[in-house]
Amino acid sequence: MAIVAILLLVVAGCKKESSTNVSYGNYVVFSWNDLGMHCANPTYDKLVILPPYNTIMAQVVKRGNPPQVVTQGIVVKYSIINNMYSYGKGGYGGFWDYSQQLFGTTLPNNIGLTGIGLLGTMAVENDHFIAKGIPVTPIDDNMAWSPYQVAQITVEDGNGNLLASTMNTVPVSDEINCAKCHGANAFDDILTKHDASHGTNLMGNKPVLCASCHPDPALGAAGNGAMYLSQAIHGFHGDKGAACYDCHPGNITKCSRSLKHTSDDGNCITCHGDVANVAATIVAGRIPWGSEPTCASCHSDVQGVSTGTALYRNSEGHGNLYCSACHGSPHAMYPSRELSDNYQPLQYQNFSSAIKSIGSCGGCHSDSRGQGSDEFGETHGGSNPEHKNACHICHTEVPTNTAQWPHAYTWHNTNTKK
Repeated sequence: MAIVAILLLVVAGCKKESSTNVSYGNYVVFSWNDLGMHCANPTYDKLVILPPYNTIMAQVVKRGNPPQVVTQGIVVKYSIINNMYSYGKGGYGGFWDYSQQLFGTTLPNNIGLTGIGLLGTMAVENDHFIAKGIPVTPIDDNMAWSPYQVAQITVEDGNGNLLASTMNTVPVSDEINCAKCHGANAFDDILTKHDASHGTNLMGNKPVLCASCHPDPALGAAGNGAMYLSQAIHGFHGDKGAACYDCHPGNITKCSRSLKHTSDDGNCITCHGDVANVAATIVAGRIPWGSEPTCASCHSDVQGVSTGTALYRNSEGHGNLYCSACHGSPHAMYPSRELSDNYQPLQYQNFSSAIKSIGSCGGCHSDSRGQGSDEFGETHGGSNPEHKNACHICHTEVPTNTAQWPHAYTWHNTNTKK
């Protein structure tokens, strides 16, 4: 497959070169997915939880001393590699066939709820670019199923000249295993049982969007006094033996794939609690999707990690870059199990020893972040360093003042912490 071949070429190059040999143009671009995994229904003629709806974001940095995040005078485009259409693949055509009944709008084939398709120009939103609501499916143009589709991101000047490019994962999976409990005709079984328990007539009004009654912030719905969809689903299944990967995809997809944060079952409960706890916290006032665990819940010893009440996916850090720009998408923080997730660390850093976050000294220094500030200043800092390092991705000259480093670069040595 072309995507795999391209990625393998990048990895091969990284094994031959060190970060000191990397050269950059005047611009670099970082791109990521807002959630790390988007779920989508496999069919749209019965019960519908989520539409095909994927969001990617990007920031463009003009290299310099200091670097600048830029949005003017450039055009950022996206395309899904080997995935140019969605209608006619599997049961996804039903999304467009029933879009009026489900979402109150008639959509042209292959156009999503926000009016964009599988390729186009990303919109400027404050200090970043965004393509919101891409209707990508987990089936590529060879009709192969893969939950880890890949986007090509290009940056052009006003005359169409290429300034920078990168790739990032556009994850989407339809692996919702309702059949585990509800049988082969799972969606009909769910609607029938809901009708019997609550006096509804969902079977007579198919297809049914669950969020039409149970508001879902994932679809932009605010609470209206009704039970949130997340509370309804997690609350009902909290004592039914349901596992996270039964619905949050899944035993094949395994959407939680950051190697430092996962396990065979996804390690979901470490951050989110078990199924019953997810519902209980909503009852206590938590807003699903809007109030989630933060990095500082575990990384309390690292300066600059706390994002306050903001979520990781919405937070910015060093140089006004989003946290995800350097650390990777939520649930896919570097290093990831999936090769496509690691494309940008490999592209920009060419570390031969390890895949690390953008700017990490750990790619070359086995004791995490190097030996200390003296070594950094002598070897990597100033206008004519002995060796360029990952900071030079954006910086043409790296400051020797450690207070300007991301997270103050709390040094984690083998036996001491400086």
